[in-house]
Amino acid sequence: MANLTPFPELSYRQQELYIEDISLTDLATIYGTPLYVYSYSALSKAYREFSEAFASRETMICYAVKANGNLALLRELVMLGAGFDIVSAGELKRVLKAGGDPQKVVFSGVGKSKEEIIFALNANIFCFNIESEAELYRIQECASELNMDANVSFRVNPDVDPKTHPYISTGLKNSKFGVPFDTAIDLYKKANQLNNIIIKGIDCHIGSQITDLNPFIEALERILELIDELKHLGIIISHLDLGGGLGITYKDESPISLAAYAEALLSRLHGFSGKLVFEPGRRIIGNSGLLLTKVEFLKHSPEHQFAIVDAAMNDLVRPSLYDAWHEIIEVTRQPNLTLNEFDVAGPVCETGDILGSKRKLSTKSGDLLAILSTGAYGSVMSSNYNARSRAAEVLVYKDQHYLISQRESFDDLIRRELTDFLTQSSLTKT
Repeated sequence: MANLTPFPELSYRQQELYIEDISLTDLATIYGTPLYVYSYSALSKAYREFSEAFASRETMICYAVKANGNLALLRELVMLGAGFDIVSAGELKRVLKAGGDPQKVVFSGVGKSKEEIIFALNANIFCFNIESEAELYRIQECASELNMDANVSFRVNPDVDPKTHPYISTGLKNSKFGVPFDTAIDLYKKANQLNNIIIKGIDCHIGSQITDLNPFIEALERILELIDELKHLGIIISHLDLGGGLGITYKDESPISLAAYAEALLSRLHGFSGKLVFEPGRRIIGNSGLLLTKVEFLKHSPEHQFAIVDAAMNDLVRPSLYDAWHEIIEVTRQPNLTLNEFDVAGPVCETGDILGSKRKLSTKSGDLLAILSTGAYGSVMSSNYNARSRAAEVLVYKDQHYLISQRESFDDLIRRELTDFLTQSSLTKT
């Protein structure tokens, strides 16, 4: 039976699974499945825990919108005092739509277009995190055209191994992200000579789902070396952005406590008096959400038993993309049924559409399953592959529930597609 300790907002009551004070069975009846369900209590607690860990310093917690950009969730984070880490103009527009303060926005990402840079400058964001020399000159060009100044920091790769999945390791010297540690000083010197560039900070983000404190400490110590060297050159760093990357529990991981994280970082920052910036995403929203799905069929083969469910890789791609583990549990416990080993598979026409392998479950056709820890990189990475509608999303607080994203209709799926040209095209005559 699954361990619910990392998910205190989940509990079984008379064999039925509840999120806060709402039955998941009731939510499935009201909204259908597949269905993303989020706990406001979990979200707010995670944000406050991060904020309070660094209460002794001037700190800006910039939630990473890429983890989950639902407008309602962003709005709740705005109300909690969050800033935002964005990687596109679309994410910035979401933040502004949700009421976010642009002076609490950092703009990361390796491929910022001129249009995105101009939009962000006009929005008056806090800072651009520059990830290449070419980007530096593009931002200078855009700022000059607008007769504005651009606040910048460089995202520096300290070449520290975060000991996580290669796809989410971002601080090594061969990463597409950031600038090499060895060239950072020269880039700061070049930036310091540009008329429309205002150097504000230095940024470092070494990866995601990190559960070892040592890589964070090693990266910080290398970045502090750069700050001291820049100071000797007359370049003063006013904020230090340490990125995100703190892991959560998916299976049996032991995440770094925020108290230990804060203590380790703050004890090394006595020589730096500037603002601290963090970019957590998964740590805020990951264990705040689950994906509710219904078992359509049980299918037996000589080698495997399959539980075919109505959620699929288009709803949750992480298991197919990263071979990621998500705990899968029964919504209604069946104490009198035998546990069997199932591969939990979706209906998408791909062999890789497996949401969980070799899971011991007591289930049958028509039962509901909950796929846990899907608040981050779940719905936000979903697609319409196989012409499937994206799932609805619901936010729960105590005994109340709110629809925050409607299930897509077929009309939604084809809204962008145009066929009128066929009536006049020679294609129809061939």
